[in-house]
Amino acid sequence: MKFHRRALACALFASAALSLAAPQAMAQNVKVGIIGPFSGPFAHYGSLFKAAAQAYVASQGGKLAGQNVEFIYRDTGGPNPALTKTLVQELLVKDKVDYLGGFVFTPNAMAVAPLIQQSRTPTVIFNAATSAITEKSEYFVRTSYTLWQVTVPAAQWAAKQNMKKVVTAVTDYGPGIDAETAFKSEFTKQGGTVVESIRMPIATTDFGPFVQRIKASGAQAVYTFLPGGPPNLGFVKAYNENGLAKAGVQFLGSAETDEYDLQKFGDAALGLTTVFHYAGAHDSSENRKFVAALKKQDPNAVANYASVGAWDGMYVIHKMIEATGGKKDGAKAMAAARALAWESPRGPVSIDPKTRHITQNVYLRKVEKAGDALVNKELQSFGAQTDFGLEK
Repeated sequence: MKFHRRALACALFASAALSLAAPQAMAQNVKVGIIGPFSGPFAHYGSLFKAAAQAYVASQGGKLAGQNVEFIYRDTGGPNPALTKTLVQELLVKDKVDYLGGFVFTPNAMAVAPLIQQSRTPTVIFNAATSAITEKSEYFVRTSYTLWQVTVPAAQWAAKQNMKKVVTAVTDYGPGIDAETAFKSEFTKQGGTVVESIRMPIATTDFGPFVQRIKASGAQAVYTFLPGGPPNLGFVKAYNENGLAKAGVQFLGSAETDEYDLQKFGDAALGLTTVFHYAGAHDSSENRKFVAALKKQDPNAVANYASVGAWDGMYVIHKMIEATGGKKDGAKAMAAARALAWESPRGPVSIDPKTRHITQNVYLRKVEKAGDALVNKELQSFGAQTDFGLEK
């Protein structure tokens, strides 16, 4: 594991925090701190984490492994590593949480690695998707996905469609760079050419100039990654208004047609193609149970990658509580997590014991209409995929 002692030393707690490392007596409640944006443009992630986590506990009769569960929510507001570090330190030292979950943005997750390593606190990543996160602490386990995991199958599929020239257009931060690198690496290996690699600032709202470059590149498709929410709407709007579809430049993405925003696109989204690990319309009994439980908890909640990441994250925490009898024992909890395999709303999944990242099916999806609603219809499963980014 790539863990730097100097980085750890810089982030050590005050002496009070060290007591967290020791096993403690049976707690009245198992405390779970949930970190996410509950305000600002990405606040829907926090709401979905909350609805799915509480729905999971409700589906288990209100307790996990016979233990009462107390959730403590903390708002990062968005990508804010310094604030996230402060909030997590408070959760560990003041609130004495047993587990942490959530984390939408990679920089926020990276910032707390020394803290959870020092306190031996199992921390489940519900969303953040940069491969290197789980390398930063042996107490990270991830139930979301990584860009490498969904991008390698996308590049292979593009090559099989006889695409020879593709342009990548990604948001310029960790997950975007992962997506760009993964696509170029695999597509080149398959004999294709990435004719241009475009990186867009995370704060940009004007995608017109970038889309014009895509159109002028001569590519047959654009592989894109954006961080969810308003940027997705802006990019797809620019893609359509600049006539890329009519010019024959195929849209190929991952979470850009997220169910949370999908209806807002209108018919402009029809035919957009993505490769991803979950669709709200996934046809299985486990998914129908998940959707029903989520709606019962919060009628406004949406079954998407954020909510399913939180639902499965709570399954992992459930099994860690079961393995430790409700006592704080980070090493024993993580040993239990490494051995897990279960049927998720997204299909069969397991935790890779080496990387602590979820192994799962990845699907080819296309936006279609089901009645009056738009759905991500799964057209093909690429089968179980690991995190190729951690296999480099």
